[in-house]
Amino acid sequence: MGTGIVSILLYNFPYHSRELQYLSWGISLINLVLFIACCVLFSWRIAKHRDFYGILVHPQQSMLLGAIPMGLCTLVVSLVWTLKPYNLAWMPPLALVLWCIDVVMSLLSFIVIPFLVTTHQKHALETVNASLLLPAVPTIVASTGGAIVASVHNGGVATTIVTISYMLWAMGMGVAMLLTIVYLIRLVIHKLPPKEAIATVFIPLGPFGQASYGIQLLGVQAARLFPTELPQIASLGEILQSVGFFVGLMIWSLATWWFTHAAYAMVYTRVQGKIPFHLGWWALIFPIGTFAASTNSLWNMTGYTFFGVVASFVIVGLALLWLSIVMVTICYAWTGELFKAASVVRLELQNSEPEDIDSESLEECLE
Repeated sequence: MGTGIVSILLYNFPYHSRELQYLSWGISLINLVLFIACCVLFSWRIAKHRDFYGILVHPQQSMLLGAIPMGLCTLVVSLVWTLKPYNLAWMPPLALVLWCIDVVMSLLSFIVIPFLVTTHQKHALETVNASLLLPAVPTIVASTGGAIVASVHNGGVATTIVTISYMLWAMGMGVAMLLTIVYLIRLVIHKLPPKEAIATVFIPLGPFGQASYGIQLLGVQAARLFPTELPQIASLGEILQSVGFFVGLMIWSLATWWFTHAAYAMVYTRVQGKIPFHLGWWALIFPIGTFAASTNSLWNMTGYTFFGVVASFVIVGLALLWLSIVMVTICYAWTGELFKAASVVRLELQNSEPEDIDSESLEECLE
């Protein structure tokens, strides 16, 4: 999903460039290949080990199931943005079908995983990780995707998509805010996570940025559809567009605070010592991408140069970060160090208290 949002951001770069759109198409294809490959490997793993229930009741692995619908939604959005200018008759129905599948998967993640958290899984405040938010984020992402899919439909179909998307946005944002409070309490009492898991502090930025982006897009579609489809409340569309901008700006401001806090946490941790590379670094991409998308949407709605410059700066920085993480991931995977680092992080997230982490002793145990 990190690769997908990079392609989307490059396609919608504030200062449009045909070359960036070509680059976006290439990254979208990479995203598609990665998504299919990961789904095949995950299905093979389930079929071979027959441990899906074990994943569901696992306090960390179960959280990552929400990444599947989020990854699918980036493909749906890329499909719409890329093919919309060509007016292909088959594209809107295909996007709608894929979005419906994404909504079902998002709701399963949103309903099932939190229930298992409160009934079958074991959690303690000192070991709570920001990944606890992941089951709630897919519904917010799906609501944003719904606004984009609705833009290529009309009439009752588009109105239904927008209405459902508002419901998804409200559910996901409400639960995400509650879980963010839990995580913030954990940070206040037990301080920052260990350096091996410090990248996870960016995860709460994801629901904030995506919620801001989504509510703005939904307001635009409401203003387009509701006056004709809901004539009894014709003014509702314009009201929702204004509310969408205002709420989006407020949530963007909150996201800005969390962005600066997470960036400071990274710098502070780096000053304390070297931060080892592992797959957890991918947790940086999607949350920062949602913040960039929200900023870019504010630029499109207001035309303020400030938002355009900030969005451009963040998108370029994110693209470079994505490229560097891709290259390092390939190098570490080739040497085998990547899988060893992932094992260290997994042990820390499951069994260790943040203040008692000793990465050197963990590495010695693994050796």
